[in-house]
Amino acid sequence: MIVTLAVAPVLLITLFVGLRGVAAMRTTSDFLVASRRVSPLLNSAAVSGEYLSAASFLGVAGLMIRDGVGALWYPVGFTAGYIAMLALVAAPMRRSGALTVPDFAEARLASPTLRRLAATVVLTIGVLYLVPQFRTAGLVLSVVSGTPYWVGVIIAGAAVSATLALGGMRAATYVQAFQFALKLVLFIVPALWLLAQVGPDVRERALTAEEFTRFDSETAVTFRVGATLDVPEGVRVRTPDGGTRTVPPGEWTVPEDTRVTFAAGSRAPEPEGAAPPGAPGWERPLLDLDDTGHPLLATLAVLMATMFGTMGLPHVIMRFHTSPDGTAARRTAALTVVLLSAFYLFPGIYGTLGHVLVPHLYLSGATDSAVVALPAQVDDTVVGTVFTGLLTAGAFAAFLATSLGLLLVVAGAISHDLVPGGLRQLRVAVLGAAAVMVLLALPALGLDASTLVGWGFTVAASTFCPLLVLGIWWSRLTAAGAVAGVAVGLATSCGAFLLGTLDVALPGWLTVLLVQPAPWSVPLAFAVMVVVSLFGRPPPWATAAMLRLHLHEHRSSPFADRRALARDLGHSSWSARRSSAVRRITRRLVR
Repeated sequence: MIVTLAVAPVLLITLFVGLRGVAAMRTTSDFLVASRRVSPLLNSAAVSGEYLSAASFLGVAGLMIRDGVGALWYPVGFTAGYIAMLALVAAPMRRSGALTVPDFAEARLASPTLRRLAATVVLTIGVLYLVPQFRTAGLVLSVVSGTPYWVGVIIAGAAVSATLALGGMRAATYVQAFQFALKLVLFIVPALWLLAQVGPDVRERALTAEEFTRFDSETAVTFRVGATLDVPEGVRVRTPDGGTRTVPPGEWTVPEDTRVTFAAGSRAPEPEGAAPPGAPGWERPLLDLDDTGHPLLATLAVLMATMFGTMGLPHVIMRFHTSPDGTAARRTAALTVVLLSAFYLFPGIYGTLGHVLVPHLYLSGATDSAVVALPAQVDDTVVGTVFTGLLTAGAFAAFLATSLGLLLVVAGAISHDLVPGGLRQLRVAVLGAAAVMVLLALPALGLDASTLVGWGFTVAASTFCPLLVLGIWWSRLTAAGAVAGVAVGLATSCGAFLLGTLDVALPGWLTVLLVQPAPWSVPLAFAVMVVVSLFGRPPPWATAAMLRLHLHEHRSSPFADRRALARDLGHSSWSARRSSAVRRITRRLVR
C-alpha cells in the first residue's frame, strides 16, 4: 500500500505536466526542441534527470554487488563523457540549428543516405536503452509490491507515451527537471538513513571483502527467471510443511517463478559460471568482465564505451538543441557535470551495504533490485516500508525521465527523419513506438539490463561519436566517409555483441573485446571515416559549414527546419547547389 502511495504521485505529476504542455504545442520545433528556449539551469537539471536512468539509480549498485568495487568506473565514464561533450560537441551542435542528429548529418554533408543510416542508429540505440527501462520498472514493482511483472512495464509505457504525446519536449523538460530533484532527494536521504541504521558492525563488514558462502538467517529467494545453480555440500531449504531438506550436491535447475526459502546456516549455491559477491578480487578497483583475468583491459574498455558513448547518445544530444544559443548549450553541459557528480557520490553506499545485507539477490539475477530491497533488510517495521516506497518512487522517476527522452528521439527518427510529417504524425509515432517497446520488454525479464544498456553506449560510441567529432572539427569529411564509418561502427559493435553471446572458447582478452568492443570499434570507425574521406573531395560548402558551427552567434538562430539550415550551409538536397554559397555565408558571418 505504501509503495503504491509513493509511486502514484510520481505518475500523476508526470501526466499533469504533460497536460500543461498541450497549449504550447504548435510546430515540430515545439515538439522536438521546445522552441529552443530552455535556460541552462533548467536544461542541465533536465539532462541530469534524463541521463540518470535505471542503470544509474539501480544498476551501478547492482553491478557493484555482482562485480565488485570496480563497477564504480561506470559512473566515472558517464560523467567524463559530459566533459568531452562540453569541450567538443555541445556549442557547435546547437549552432548547427538542427533538430536531431540525423538532421545535423544531412545538413552538414547533404546526404539523404547518411540521414537514413543515422536514423537507423537512433532506433537501434533507442531499443537497446528503452527496453531495459521498462523491464526494470516491471521488475522493481514486482519485487516490492508483489504485482505481476507486466503491470510495471505497462504502467511505465502508458505514463511515458501519454506525457510525451501531450506535451512533447517542453513537458519532458519540466518532468525531467522535477524528477532529477526528486531522485536526488530520494537517493541521498535513504542512503544516510541506512548508514545510521545498520550500525558500526555492518559498516565495518561493508568495507571489507566478505565472500557470500552461507545464509546468516532464513532467507527467501524468488527466481522470476529460471536458473541453473551449482550446489555444494550443506545446502538446506525449507519444505512446504515447515521442515527442511538437504539439496543433493551438483547441478540444480530452478524453474521460473519459484520461491525457495533457504534455512539459517545453510550453505549458499552458486549460479553457473558466476563468482559470489565478496569473492577474492571483489575489492579490487578494476573491472574483470566475465572473470577473464584482464581487469585493466576490461576497465579501459568500459571507460571508452561510457565516455564516448555519452558523447553520441541521441537523446542527450537533442537536449542541447533546446538551448537558446551555443553559449547556453556549453553552460548546460558544465552544470550537468556538477549535478551528476553530486548524485554519483552515493551508489557506492548502496553497493557496499548490498554485498553484506542482500548478497542472495545474485542467485536469481535480481541485483538490480538491491537498492529497493535494502530498507526491509535493515528495518522490517513501517519505517523500512516507507523508505522502500521512497526508493521505489525514485526508481520510477528514473525510468520515466530517461524513457521520455529516448521515446522522443525514437519518434523523431521515425516521423522527422525517415518519414517526414507534422505534429500529428509525431504524436502517433510516440504512441506506436511506446507500444512496440512495451511488447519487446514483456518477454525481456531474463535479459541483463546492464548488458543491453552497455551495448547501447557502445553503438553510440562507435557511430555518432566519430560522426559528430569529425563533422564538427574536420572540414575534409565527406558524405561517403561518414556513411562508411557509421556503417562499420554499427556493424562491428552489434556483431561483436552477437558473437559474444555464443558459447565459444576464446582467450580471455578476446572475450573482453567481444563483450565490450569499444577499444577497437571506435578507432576503426574513426579510421574508416578519415581514410574514405581522404580518397574523396570535401563538399564546396565545407568551409562555410565549419564557420557556422564555430563562430559565436550574435542573434537567435533563424533556422527552424532542414531546408533553411541546408540553404544557410550553402547547399540544398532539394535544389541545385549555388556556386556563391561560400562567399554569401562568409559575408553574412563577417557582418
